[in-house]
Amino acid sequence: MSFYQFAKTVVKIVLKPKYKVKEVGTENIPTEGPVIICSNHISNYDPPIVGITCPRPIHFLAKEELFKNKLFGFILKKVNTIVLKRGMNDRNALRKGLEVLKEGNVLGLFPEGTRSKSGELKRGLAGAGFFALRSKATVIPCAIVGSYKSKEPLKVIYGKPVDMETLRENKASAQEVTDAIMNEIKKIKENR
Repeated sequence: MSFYQFAKTVVKIVLKPKYKVKEVGTENIPTEGPVIICSNHISNYDPPIVGITCPRPIHFLAKEELFKNKLFGFILKKVNTIVLKRGMNDRNALRKGLEVLKEGNVLGLFPEGTRSKSGELKRGLAGAGFFALRSKATVIPCAIVGSYKSKEPLKVIYGKPVDMETLRENKASAQEVTDAIMNEIKKIKENR
């Protein structure tokens, strides 16, 4: 068992019953080939929650501040996390993210860039569109619906792939692609 699988099992045992996590639409995630999962961001728990509900291992981008604690940083690296320097165009993180996709793996992104404390969707950053346009990945919108404080189940809903073909034909910019992805996440939230 890889460290990733071990960590996923431990996190699943701890978080799934605590937040009554239910995943919906995992059949929309291709079983092979490059995939970008784009989710809304409401809590620090979102990456592990998406990680335990996705049937495939995910490589997340995470702000470099999270790596300052040596033990936590070590664990993050062992579970495929890519360091992202925020507030600048981090070419190294972009290159590593594209490599993940080129190798046919899953890249997990939170296009909003930071948590939404109100739970309302914020405008996504162009980075998600950049990865979508620069790769041949299937883009899967994901909505985390509910609250980590509520007694209601927390739902992780994976939508149908975003229509990248039309966006490419229309020569959409990275920001326009991100806006389209965020719109799909919004629809999932509204139609839950």
